[in-house]
Amino acid sequence: MSEGSSKPKPKISASRRLFLKTKLLKKAMTMLDNERQEKKDERERTLSERVPDLQMSGLSLQDLQNLCKELHQKIDGVDEERYDVDSKVTKCTTEIRDLSQKIFELKGKMKRPALKRVRVSADAMLGALLGCKVKESVDFKANLKTVKKEEEKKEEVNDWRKNVDAMSGMEGRKKLFDAAQ
Repeated sequence: MSEGSSKPKPKISASRRLFLKTKLLKKAMTMLDNERQEKKDERERTLSERVPDLQMSGLSLQDLQNLCKELHQKIDGVDEERYDVDSKVTKCTTEIRDLSQKIFELKGKMKRPALKRVRVSADAMLGALLGCKVKESVDFKANLKTVKKEEEKKEEVNDWRKNVDAMSGMEGRKKLFDAAQ
């Protein structure tokens, strides 16, 4: 098979395609300009509705102070609304991120990263696992629980006769010889 026959021939000529592309771009530009103008007009209209013109001429000092207090109250209300909306937006974005991660995991098309073999000493590995708590070599026995063993009760022989009986014979001499060394 030749390379020319593998690609289907386009139904529209290149000049016609270029003409349509330029027309689409011009239409998109006009629509974008219209949208920007509409947003600008809407913003000016909402600002004129929400924020009336201030008429401060001819007001006494008390009236100006009252006007300032009213403006501060309105600013506080707007700040509260902005904070509420901002917290709702952050909550929604985290939920969206979590749900998209769950969807991604359910699809099972996770891309596993290429793992590299790294040589790490035992101390460095423990340092990474336990944090910067470990700076020197770790003594594992120090962290283990200690169990108190009951000491065996040694009976002291108070009677000399029992001691002499125990030391008599070959076993007794061997014990004395071993104790001397």
